[in-house]
Parts: sequence; C-alpha cells; structure tokens
Amino acid sequence: MFFIKKIKRRILICLISVLLVCAVIVTACAVYLADYYKADEKAIAAYLELDTVTDGAVTQNTLEDNTIIFLPEMPTDKGFIFYPGGKVEHTAYIPLMEACAARGIFCVLLDMPFNLAVLDINAADGIREAYPEIESWYIGGHSLGGSMAAAYLEGQTDSFEGLVLLGSYSTADLSATDVRVLSVYGSEDGVMNREKYEENIVNLPSDYTELVIEGGCHAYFGMYGAQDGDGVATITPKEQINITANAVSEFLG
Repeated sequence: MFFIKKIKRRILICLISVLLVCAVIVTACAVYLADYYKADEKAIAAYLELDTVTDGAVTQNTLEDNTIIFLPEMPTDKGFIFYPGGKVEHTAYIPLMEACAARGIFCVLLDMPFNLAVLDINAADGIREAYPEIESWYIGGHSLGGSMAAAYLEGQTDSFEGLVLLGSYSTADLSATDVRVLSVYGSEDGVMNREKYEENIVNLPSDYTELVIEGGCHAYFGMYGAQDGDGVATITPKEQINITANAVSEFLG
C-alpha cells in the first residue's frame, strides 16, 4: 500500500511539474506576443494631413480581416501586396502604402496574426483572384515580412512580376527565376543582419536592383517610433518613405 501511494505521489508531482512548465511557456509566449511596436497614429495623421502625398488622391478601404486596400485615383494595372515587419502593427505602414498608391500602384496591406508574418506566410492567397483587373502583381515586405513574402513567392513565381525587400533578405532561392527584385535598406540600419544579407544575396537573380538610402534606418519604412538596436537616422521618416515610394514606383515601371 505504501509503495502504491509513493508511485501515485510521484505521478502527481510529475503532472504538476508538467503543468507548471506548460503554464510558464504559455505565459512567456503571451508576454512575447503582446509586446509589439504600435503604429504612431499621431505621426501618421500628421503625415497625411500635411498632404505629403502629392501625386494623386487615394481611396483607402479596410476589409473584414483588417486587410487595407489603397486604390489610386488614376487607372492602374499594377498591384503590390505588402507583408508588415515582425512584431510591428500593420497600420504603421499606411503612409508608405498611401505614398505608393498615390504614384499609381494598387496596394494591399496585410494584417498578420500576432503581427508575425511567419504565422501566415500564405496571407496573400486569394488577393490576385479578388482583383482580376490588376494584370501585374508584385509582392514584398519589411524585415521579417519581406523574408516571408519571398518564401511565399518561391512557389508562385509564375504569378508575380517581382519582389520588393525593405530592410530584408530572401532565404528562398529565387536565383534561377525571372522574378525582378528590388532591395532597399537604410545606411544606418542597425537591425538588419548585414552578414545574413550578404550571404543571401546569392538567392536573388543576378540582375536584382539595390538601393541604399543614405541616412535611413530600419524603422523608418513605417511609422512606429524607434526600434531596439536600430541606428540613428539622419533623415526623417517622411523622407525615407517618399524615397522608398519613388523607388518602388520606378521599379514597377
């Protein structure tokens, strides 16, 4: 009887230990996922109110899944699907999408589960079919979002014209494809791993286009404040966004 009680006690202790470990893991995950960079609504509002986007009017529409559509006033056949950076609220990229749309690009800004594109790499599924009037599609993103967009593109190269990487790199091998690639990063970027960036250049087609924004940093592709580990920018978010939008517009032709 004593032996049986001892066994039961050990089993109970093991179960309690397992439950405690699970509770710690769940709590740690919850804390990690709840800690993200929120969009700077005041900065975004100021950007839009100052009429920094001057090339044309843009109609913005938020869908039920929080995807935001940016429809340019001028007719266009070019579309750009955007994956936000890791742990960054997707609305932080509204100024960039507005600026691109004002330059004649139909833009789709996706909302990711817990602000992590890695949790929904296939978030772009169904978008092209929903907007058949758009003939040329491009995909891209910022930081982790750019890498996940590239991973999605790897199995869809026949459906897209190109890839736009902002402070990002592709671990997916696109080197033997006809996909056009634009890579943009700031000279003061302290977040993007430069060694990884250089290592993964081989994954891009040899004719890829690279733009280094002098004075730009990692966080200024969006408007969500300073990012831990980033360098000190010598230009404003507005300047970096407009330089980027011009580069994307030129790249899309």
